[in-house]
Amino acid sequence: MKPEYVISLSDSQAKLEIVGGKGTSLARLSRAGLPVPDGFHVVTAAYQRYVIENSLQPIIVAALEKVDLSRPATLEIASSAIREKFSQGQIPADIIAAISQAYENLPGDHPVVAVRSSATAEDLPDLSFAGQQETFLNIHGNTAVLDAVNRCWGS
Repeated sequence: MKPEYVISLSDSQAKLEIVGGKGTSLARLSRAGLPVPDGFHVVTAAYQRYVIENSLQPIIVAALEKVDLSRPATLEIASSAIREKFSQGQIPADIIAAISQAYENLPGDHPVVAVRSSATAEDLPDLSFAGQQETFLNIHGNTAVLDAVNRCWGS
């Protein structure tokens, strides 16, 4: 069975572990008939595949092993190293095709979109990561959308 890397904004599969908290909320609002702009979710399987295909997990682990929580600057160093490696990564062709098709199916010519994270673990009982990933606004054109997705993942 071929993996699904993109689902519609209102898809009933849009659950926390698949599209994150914001994504789940947007799907719920859309299904309830509230005015939510057209859009789509790039699911966690796409991110996971990107990490695997670009051999990023060992890089992430190595960067985090150097973190000393008593020295916050080490977090910034690790974050920069990880972001740099993500910026060099290539989105697999089938994920590019799925994102491109979803973008092209949006109404209008070259619609303007927001690309933002919807982490699956942003707000936990003991930790909050909300707002730490970048959001990219006023993105239009397929190439710009793909670049924003890559930068969002890297953030």
